[in-house]
Amino acid sequence: MDWLQVVVLSVVQGLTEFLPVSSSAHLILVPVLTDWTDQGLVFDVAVHLGSLLAVVCYFRHDLRRMATSWLLSLRGRTLRHGTDDPDARLAWWVLLATIPVCLAGLALHDAIEQSMRSPLLISGGLIVFGVLLSYADWGRRSGRSEYQLTLRDAMLIGLAQALALIPGTSRSGITITAALLLGMSREGASRFSFLLSIPVIVLASGLEIVGLLQSPGDIDWLAMATGVALSGLSAYLCIHYFLAFIKRIGMQPFVVYRIVLGLWLLWIFG
Repeated sequence: MDWLQVVVLSVVQGLTEFLPVSSSAHLILVPVLTDWTDQGLVFDVAVHLGSLLAVVCYFRHDLRRMATSWLLSLRGRTLRHGTDDPDARLAWWVLLATIPVCLAGLALHDAIEQSMRSPLLISGGLIVFGVLLSYADWGRRSGRSEYQLTLRDAMLIGLAQALALIPGTSRSGITITAALLLGMSREGASRFSFLLSIPVIVLASGLEIVGLLQSPGDIDWLAMATGVALSGLSAYLCIHYFLAFIKRIGMQPFVVYRIVLGLWLLWIFG
């Protein structure tokens, strides 16, 4: 890769990982719309690591409380009694809501990689799930935070997250949509979506690393380090400004972007 490709892909990954616009769609489309070759598995791992570091750093205080309370809930106590602490309960909900996407990813990984990366499929996902996000944002009726979720809420959001395996859906977009439909506030839905990204990125990166170990090659460590740094910085800024932005304006600008991009792809590749 040349340095322009490194910079563009790193920033695209960092920004779109947490915006409800589908990071996988954008990373697929960049090589399609340019003459760049595929960036390769190693670089994908690097930029995802940058996004992971950003969300862990941003929510470090929340994660510290959640981890401490969760560990205490394991000390001779059942799950039911261990969820009296709101931080322990939130930690359990994040872990349990990750199960559906893990099972779906293991079952469908090869099929998704081989047959679900076309621009037309991406355009359909952008438009359909963009309209659903718009409906959820306009129709929200409550203002619950992530600490007020029930086990049922968490599992429904987890099931919705499995749909993000379809390029164009957006992991953050579909989880925020489900959370809004369940009566969460915009900020609460987004924060829970960001927390859900942590185990998902860890597991997905772990799967990619396994593939990398099976077919090792030469690594440009400077390009990888640059990818981690730029992806992490852009992801951190994205989280911060996104949470401030949606409290005032909501999700509709992202809906418009998704629909315009989807229609443009239909016009180009249809």
